[in-house]
Amino acid sequence: MCGIAGIVGLEPGEASAAIARMSAAIAHRGPDGDGTSFDRTLAFGHRRLAILDLSDAGRQPMQTPDARLTIVHNGEVYNFRDVAATLARENGFDARTGTDTEVILHAYAAWGPRCVDRFRGMFAFAIWDARDRRLFVARDRVGIKPLYYWWDGTRLVFASEIRAVLASGLVPRRLDALALDQYLAYQAVPAPRTLVTDVRFLPPGHTLTLDTDGAPRIERYWDALENADPAAADGHPSDVHARVRELLRESIALHMVSDVPVGAFLSGGIDSSAIVALMREAGRVPRTFTVAFAERAYNEAAHAREVATACGAEHTEILLTDRDLLDRLPDAMAALDHASGDAVNTYIISRAVRDAGIKVALSGLGGDEVFGGYAIFSRVLFVASSLRLWAKAPRPVRNAAARAYRAVATTTVGSEKIASVLESDGELASVLPVNRQVLSQRQRDDLIAPDWRVAPTRHDPYEPLLRDAFASSPERELMARVSYAEIRTYMHDVLLRDADQMSMSRGLEVRVPLLDHRLIEYVIAVPDDIKRPTPTPKPLLAGVLEQPLPASTIGRRKQGFTLPFDPWMRGELREYCGVRLGARRLGGRGVFRAEALGRYWRAFLEGRPHVSWSRLWVLVALEEWLERNAIDTCRP
Repeated sequence: MCGIAGIVGLEPGEASAAIARMSAAIAHRGPDGDGTSFDRTLAFGHRRLAILDLSDAGRQPMQTPDARLTIVHNGEVYNFRDVAATLARENGFDARTGTDTEVILHAYAAWGPRCVDRFRGMFAFAIWDARDRRLFVARDRVGIKPLYYWWDGTRLVFASEIRAVLASGLVPRRLDALALDQYLAYQAVPAPRTLVTDVRFLPPGHTLTLDTDGAPRIERYWDALENADPAAADGHPSDVHARVRELLRESIALHMVSDVPVGAFLSGGIDSSAIVALMREAGRVPRTFTVAFAERAYNEAAHAREVATACGAEHTEILLTDRDLLDRLPDAMAALDHASGDAVNTYIISRAVRDAGIKVALSGLGGDEVFGGYAIFSRVLFVASSLRLWAKAPRPVRNAAARAYRAVATTTVGSEKIASVLESDGELASVLPVNRQVLSQRQRDDLIAPDWRVAPTRHDPYEPLLRDAFASSPERELMARVSYAEIRTYMHDVLLRDADQMSMSRGLEVRVPLLDHRLIEYVIAVPDDIKRPTPTPKPLLAGVLEQPLPASTIGRRKQGFTLPFDPWMRGELREYCGVRLGARRLGGRGVFRAEALGRYWRAFLEGRPHVSWSRLWVLVALEEWLERNAIDTCRP
C-alpha cells in the first residue's frame, strides 16, 4: 500500500521538480520510504507503506533486471505467490524479493496487459516500457485503489490523489461546473469526472495505455455483470451456501497475508461481525476497534462488544465526544483529497487504529452492496411490478403526473424520488440513481448561482452507465441489477474513495474482503430467492457462518456508521459550519446564492424537515476543500 505519481511528456529537468512536489503531496500515504525514477520524458514517484517484505528490497520504483520495465504500485495483489509460481513454471521466474510488486512487474513482462486477469486484490499501478516508449496503467476491478489523471494533448500527469496531480504545477485549479452539480446531488462526483476541470478518475476495472505518439486509450477489462459466474444461477441452495462459505474463507485468508499485524473495524453490524468471525475461524485472535458515542441513537458499541466477546477478540472502544470531533476536525478536513459529505467517520476510526500501532485493518465495506443489505433492495422488489405497469402509460401522461406532483410537493429529495418514479419509463437505470441523491434538482438550482448552473439538457451520469450494463446482461435478476448499481455508483464514488483518502491520510491500509472479485462474481449471479432480504437482512451472508453470531446481530436492522452530526452541528460545530457557509467564505465565492445558503442554514437550525444535516455538510466540506486546494471559482 503506497502512493504513486507519474508524468509523461516533460524533459528531465522540468520533471524532477514536478515529481518531487507530487511525491511530497502524498507523503502521508507512504511514511516508510520514497523513490523516483526518470527516463527521458518519463518520471515516476513513489511513497511506501511497507506491508510485505519490509526490507529495502521492496522499495519502488522497481525495475526488471534488464531495466526495460519500471513499475510504481499502490495496493496489494493477495494471490501474488500463486502468480509467482505460475511465472516460475512457465517463464523460469526467480523472485528476488517477497513483494507482490515484483510479481506484477514480471507478470506484465510475460503476459502484457492481460496480466490483470491473473490478479486477485486491490491495486493501481503504472508500468513504463523503456524500449517501446509505452505507459500502461491499471486499476483493480472494483476500484478499491484510486488513480487520477490529467491529459492536455501532449502531457499526462497521474497520481493516487488529486492533490498530487495539482502539485505538479501543470494542471489548472479550476472548478468544474457540471461536477459541482453532480457533487451536490451525490455528495461525491461520479467517475470519471472530478471537481477539478479536466482531471479524471480512471474507472474501476479499466486500464490506460499511452504510446508517446498517441493519446491515452482507456479500456475496460472487467465488469461484475458480464463476468458473473454462471454456476451460481443454477445452484441448489445448499450448494450455493457451501460455495459462498468457501469463497469467504478464501478471501479472508488472502486478506490476512501481511508481514505486519492485521486488525479489524467492528461496528456490531453483520458485515464487520462476519469478518471478525471468519478471522477467528481462520485461527486468528482478532484485534477489533469500534467508535462509541454518548448519544445513544448513534452508539453501536454494545453490539460490537457482544460480537467481540463471542469471537474472543481483543477489543478496543474509542469514545468520541463532540469536543473530540471539533479538536480533530481540522486534520480530518485536511485529509480530504476530494470533497465528500461522508468521510469524517472513516478518518476518526482510522486514526485510532493507526495510533494503536496497526498498519492493516479489515473492513466490512461492500457487504450491503454484494449481499443486499440496503433498504433499496426490499423497496425495489416490492415496487418492481407496479413500476412496470405504470411505465406502460404514455410518456405525456407520466410527465404530467410528475409535474403536478412537483407543483404541490416540497423540495425534498424524498419528493423528487417520487416524482422521478412517476415520470420514469419503469427501467431501474432511470429510477435507481435518484435513490442516492442528497440534494434534489430543485434544491440544487435554488442554491447554485445562475452563472454556475449547467445547461438544462444535462443528463444524470449514472443512467447511461446502468442502461448499458443492464442491456449487456439482460438475464440478470432484479437484485443483481441493484447490487451492480450500488457497487458501481455509491460504493465506488463515495465509500471506497472515502475509505482510501481517510485511512491513507494516517498511513493505514484498509482491506475489504467482501469485495473479492470472485466472491462478487458468484454472489451477484445467485438467484433472488436465495438472497431475498426477508425475514432477516442478508440471509445468504448470515447463513454461511459457522461461528455463531449473537441473534441481535443477525436480525438487527441496518444502522450505518454515522457520527452524531445532527446535534453536533447545532451545538459545538455550529460556529464552524456557520463561518464556512457565510458570506466571507462559500457564500462570497459567486458559486452559490448567498441568500439561499443562509436560508438553508437557518432552516436546519430551526429543525425544518426538508434540510437535514447531510444537505449542509456537503456544502461545508466543499468550502473546506476549495479553500485548502486554492481552487479557482471564477466562472470563465
